Amino acid sequence: MGSVTAANRRFIEPVAAPAHAAPRLQVDKVSLRYTKPGGGTFTALEEVSFEVPDQQFAVLVGPSGCGKSSLLYLTAGLAEPTSGEIYVGGQQVQGPGADRGMVFQSYTLFPWLTVRQNVEFGLKRRGMPAARRKEIVDHYVHEVGLSGFADNYAKQLSGGMMQRVAIARALANDPQILLMDEPFGALDSQTRLQMQQLLLRVWGNSKKTVLFVTHDIDEAILLGDRVYVMGARPGRIKQILDVPIERPRTLDMVMERSFIDMKRQIFGLLHDDLEDAH
Repeated sequence: MGSVTAANRRFIEPVAAPAHAAPRLQVDKVSLRYTKPGGGTFTALEEVSFEVPDQQFAVLVGPSGCGKSSLLYLTAGLAEPTSGEIYVGGQQVQGPGADRGMVFQSYTLFPWLTVRQNVEFGLKRRGMPAARRKEIVDHYVHEVGLSGFADNYAKQLSGGMMQRVAIARALANDPQILLMDEPFGALDSQTRLQMQQLLLRVWGNSKKTVLFVTHDIDEAILLGDRVYVMGARPGRIKQILDVPIERPRTLDMVMERSFIDMKRQIFGLLHDDLEDAH
C-alpha cells in the first residue's frame, strides 16, 4: 500500500464506530411478492429482518432461488419491497444512492473507458476536483493490484481484472456499505481463489461494511464475520452464525477443525431445506 498523506488520511483510515452506534444496515420485516402472469402471487421474501453492524463483513448464503440477490437489490434501492423497510446509516432506502456501492456478478464496466476512467466515473459526476480524483483513483487502483493497467481499456482485461476494477470503483465512491452479488461466480476456480485473497486484503485495509451474496459455503466462511443462512420458498433468515475464525484469514484455514465444523453446520441447514422441498 502506498504512503498515506495528510490530505487522504481521512479517506483511507477507517474510523471505529462507537459502541452505542446504530447498525450500519437494518432490514425490518421486508417482504417481496410478484404477480404471476397467469394470476396469483409468488412470495420471494417474507418478513426478513436482520442487522449488520458497522465495519462487519456479512454474508448471505442460501439455496438457489431463496431471494439472496433480491434482498441485495432491495438494499441497493434497485427494487422496492412489497412491505417492510431497509435502513442504511439510519436513513430509509428509497432508491439508489451514493451511500451504497454495488458489485455485480456480471461485468458492469464501460468497455470504451480505461481502468482509471471507470474508477473515477462516479467521482467525476459528483464534481470532485481532478487532483483529488487522481489521488483516490491511484490509491484504489493500487489496492486491487492494477497500477500497471490504469490506462488499459476495460475491454482489454480478463474477467478477474474487470472485477478488480469494479471493486475499486465501488470503494472509490466511499459508500457506507458495499453490496456484492456473487461477484466471483463467473470466474474460474483459480481466479476465484485469487479474488477472495485480494478481497480479504482490501477489506482489511478499508473495513467497509459489506453485504456479500454467495451460494459457496467455503467462500461464505472464509470471507465473513457473520453468515446469514437463508431458507427457501419464501426466502427468510433461517439462522445467523458468527464465524469463529480469527483474522487475518488465509486459504489454508479451510482445513481447520472450526472451519470444517461450521461448513458442516451450514450444509445441514441448507440440506434441510432441500429435503423439505421434496
